[in-house]
Amino acid sequence: MSDMKYTDARTLAYINLYGVLGGLTALCDTVPEARKILGKSACSIGFDVKNGPSATLTFVGGRCIFKEGVENCAIRLPFSSCEKFNGMIDGTVTPIPTRGVTKLPFLLGKFKKLTVLLEQYLRPAPEMLADELFLKQSTAVMFRVIAASVAQIANCDKVGQASASRIADGAIKLEIAGLTSAALIAKDHKLTFSPKVPNSVHSYMQFADVRTARDLFDGKINSVAAVGLGSVRVGGMLPQIDNVNRILSRVELYLK
Repeated sequence: MSDMKYTDARTLAYINLYGVLGGLTALCDTVPEARKILGKSACSIGFDVKNGPSATLTFVGGRCIFKEGVENCAIRLPFSSCEKFNGMIDGTVTPIPTRGVTKLPFLLGKFKKLTVLLEQYLRPAPEMLADELFLKQSTAVMFRVIAASVAQIANCDKVGQASASRIADGAIKLEIAGLTSAALIAKDHKLTFSPKVPNSVHSYMQFADVRTARDLFDGKINSVAAVGLGSVRVGGMLPQIDNVNRILSRVELYLK
């Protein structure tokens, strides 16, 4: 296996927590059905991976809030390795909570329903994308997952780290025109995902419309060609964008 195709379990664990499960924040903000599933329920689930990521998803008021660490979670799910956590994501491992056993009905009920719904929006049947509203909602959720995953690849993946080492400090804005935006904050060659764009950014990448973004995410069009055609606009410190693009090209290896 060549270095360019090399992937590792630790990077995948960070992507699965910060990117995939983090996508529940966008799902709850974007899809009314997700808020309906939650109703008035309130609960928090902490995922604690040995030698890997740890974060808490808090569900309250029909929303999902993502926060690093597991100090204040109602349900704590420990994993002895990144491989075990990745196994939970692909359905081959069933975690045993060490805190919040009385909250299991939420975990096995509403949370499971949300993850099934998330899967439908991240891997929709092709015919679903003919519906313009579904296309927008699905692409908004996918945008959140992919943008957060770029940061994890930059920080953990060997090839991604090489690209990140050439990214100067500053904020990089990612945007789908008229739909959603986020930022990657570069500092000391590490990237942090931010759902909020700071007032001052050093570079930007803007997808002209939802369809362009979707075709790029699905690998139907090439980002370099899209820039040439004007359907993807870039500006500011272009070396930042160039290296983010290199990292972006690796997301598909992990989220296939």
